[in-house]
Amino acid sequence: MYPTLSIIFFTTASGAGFALLLLVGIAAPLGALPLDPGFAAAILGAAFVLAVGGLFSSVFHLGRPERAWRAFSQWRTSWLSREGVFSVATFFPALAFAIGWIFFGDTTRAFGLCGLLAAALAAATICCTGMIYASLRPIRQWHNPWVVPNYVALGLMAGALVLDFVLRFWVPNPRWPAALAIVMALLAWWLKETYWRSIDTRSSISTVESATALGRRGRVRLLEPPNTEENYLLREMGFHIARKHARRLRRIAELTAFLLPLLLTIFALVRPGEWATLAAGIAIVSAALGLVVERWLFFAEATHTVMLYYGAETV
Repeated sequence: MYPTLSIIFFTTASGAGFALLLLVGIAAPLGALPLDPGFAAAILGAAFVLAVGGLFSSVFHLGRPERAWRAFSQWRTSWLSREGVFSVATFFPALAFAIGWIFFGDTTRAFGLCGLLAAALAAATICCTGMIYASLRPIRQWHNPWVVPNYVALGLMAGALVLDFVLRFWVPNPRWPAALAIVMALLAWWLKETYWRSIDTRSSISTVESATALGRRGRVRLLEPPNTEENYLLREMGFHIARKHARRLRRIAELTAFLLPLLLTIFALVRPGEWATLAAGIAIVSAALGLVVERWLFFAEATHTVMLYYGAETV
């Protein structure tokens, strides 16, 4: 599949934003975060900017952006529509939670319930984003049980890194956000490796014979291509990346998205002070670059069954 930059930014930024809102919506009512209105504005502002920025960028992927509102009408059958509904619904309790925290210094009682509700809706939004791709049967690399856990873990890793960095400007040596970021980085790394191993070792059940229903007559081969020139299907679904380039990009993603943020967060955890804050900031930058590479690969390595009609023997 062709890796569109707007969708790459959408899935990485919105995943981090909603995951950050999930973490804050749970931690603040439990008293694990300071009540300082400045911190509340900073951390909730970061979550809103990432979430809204990611959602807004996805509109540019539409052929007719002015019709984006129609995506909300198919929530009974479409995971994309459910994602839109949950994402918008998240902002109502999140806004009430933000008002209580910033203006009244209160994250308990009704405001705390709003935070927990926003966290639940944010979690549902992330899961729906993953299900948009996991539900697509014609693409075996996406119709995979590891896709949704990967989306959730990568989002929580990014959210925990942002929370750890921002919190250091108010708390000298925060422990649990850094520890959570370390755990999520290890978990996300393991899940990503498991996903890559899964798509590398699982062969497609679709072949030219099964796609044309002519398998009973023997081996099927393409006599002529369906089109005489490049079309939309070839541009969007015929994108192919060489295996050696994919391996190289996987190593880059492992280094920048997982290893460097992991080491930098460990350093920030054991050595408090200005150097720890700098390390936490660099960890975010490294993870952001690595997640862009990881998400680019997620699309570039995907092969659609329709390519069997364009000469591919297997997908």
